Amino acid sequence: MGKVTVIPATRDFHTGIAKNSMRKRRVAAYARVSTNSEEQVTSYEAQVDYYTKYIQGRADWEFVKVYTDEGISGTNTKHRDGFNEMIEDALAGQIDLIITKSVSRFARNTVDSLITVRKLKEKGIEVYFEKENIYTLDSKGELLITIMSSLAQEESRSISENITWGKRKFFADGKVYLPYKNFLGYEKGEDGLPKIVPDEADIIRLIYSMFLEGKTTYAIAAALTENGIPTPRQKVVWKPSTVESILTNEKYKGAALLQKSFTVDFLTKKMKPNEGEVPQYYIEDSHEAIIDPREFELVQAEMARRKGLRATYSGNSIFASRIICGDCGSFYGAKTWHSTSKYRKIIYRCFNKYADKDHKCKTPTLNESDIKDAFIAVFNILMADKEAVLDACRVMQETLTDTAEIDEKIAKLQEAQEDACTLLQKHVDDNMRIAQDQEAFWNRYEEYETRVNEVAAELDSLKVLRLKRIQKAEIIGAFMFELYERDGVIEAFDERLWVASVDTVTVYKTGEMVFRFKNEMEIKHGLSK
Repeated sequence: MGKVTVIPATRDFHTGIAKNSMRKRRVAAYARVSTNSEEQVTSYEAQVDYYTKYIQGRADWEFVKVYTDEGISGTNTKHRDGFNEMIEDALAGQIDLIITKSVSRFARNTVDSLITVRKLKEKGIEVYFEKENIYTLDSKGELLITIMSSLAQEESRSISENITWGKRKFFADGKVYLPYKNFLGYEKGEDGLPKIVPDEADIIRLIYSMFLEGKTTYAIAAALTENGIPTPRQKVVWKPSTVESILTNEKYKGAALLQKSFTVDFLTKKMKPNEGEVPQYYIEDSHEAIIDPREFELVQAEMARRKGLRATYSGNSIFASRIICGDCGSFYGAKTWHSTSKYRKIIYRCFNKYADKDHKCKTPTLNESDIKDAFIAVFNILMADKEAVLDACRVMQETLTDTAEIDEKIAKLQEAQEDACTLLQKHVDDNMRIAQDQEAFWNRYEEYETRVNEVAAELDSLKVLRLKRIQKAEIIGAFMFELYERDGVIEAFDERLWVASVDTVTVYKTGEMVFRFKNEMEIKHGLSK
């Protein structure tokens, strides 16, 4: 056996710095407080002052900087600018050691904490947790940091669950809270309830009025932007989604549906729509309404109608996407005749009247007065048998709202879905524990996955059917109200009544118009020659 000569290490195993090097260790500190209260701000300032003096007081250390974050949660590192800047500087070779008060100040998320510590460790950068007396480059460092981070993560979970419990108790007590800074139309009143802001309420009423006049959410957004009306977030450009959100928010009719969404993961703060996973609370007459409840329901019915159209909705007028050509099935649209002369007028005709050279739709062109007069005539026919029509509507509503059979099917499918998911997960777990033929594994996996997807599709289909039935019942309810409120014949065209009662009008080449009302009743009317 040959002679073995030991060559001593000349550099530190962890930091890579020469052992006889006179270079000072570059040290930074990290300080964070999680709220903006006066007490916490004082703590924050004290931490900065303490670490500055502490590092500068060591002759073998070179002070780099105290990196800071204020008023944020420690459950993840995504939005912590000071923390992220510090890590970037360290990985860029500007820091050798980071000092912080405790594991919980550094990160309460085990994954974030360990990933960061290991990333720093690879570069020879050490973290010192003062409270726990942990150096991460020490042999025991990673074990201790894992334990401490897990404890901190559980603390965050507990806090999050307590906050969630408080919110749900708040909801269950029927208390309404609005995000007032970003909510148009209301401010917090002295009694803690929403209080109407008159100028903003006028904007809300304008939006609802424009929608019932036939305007699309895109057209409404464009008009609000053009007129310099600020959005709920005080932006200058309105988006159609913002308009739709206002049009569908029950708060404007003086009611409140609470817990529409909930937090799925307390670490990521990820939210999802509440589809029955947690309780919801619906409070009627919870505060003063800006929009009459009947008008609100009318808007919901019109919103559902437009979304259910087989073609893109055109918002030129209240007649848009309601009048159908009896020849080709397409909608009638508005056209302007003699646009630059005194004989200018708007007419309605089939969109495809001249689209096909070989086939020209023979359905007649209509003046606006033709449509209005016909509506007055057929609605008065409806009114002649008002009580019978209302009775028929009540029967339809009862039938539509009786969803017991659908609900039973949904419950069974939910059980089947849970069973299928359990089988799939068990199959995957077994494959991890026991050696199996992988071709057979994947074949069975695909069978289980197909079953899961089939049940999910069937479940979604039933939920959509249930929702459509409820929406149809609400549409009939709005129609019934308009009918109930009218006494005797109507003598003038009423836009609101048109929107509330008419589903479609089909025009035939004979000039006959068939009005289909929201209760599915049809009445024919012939155009006068």
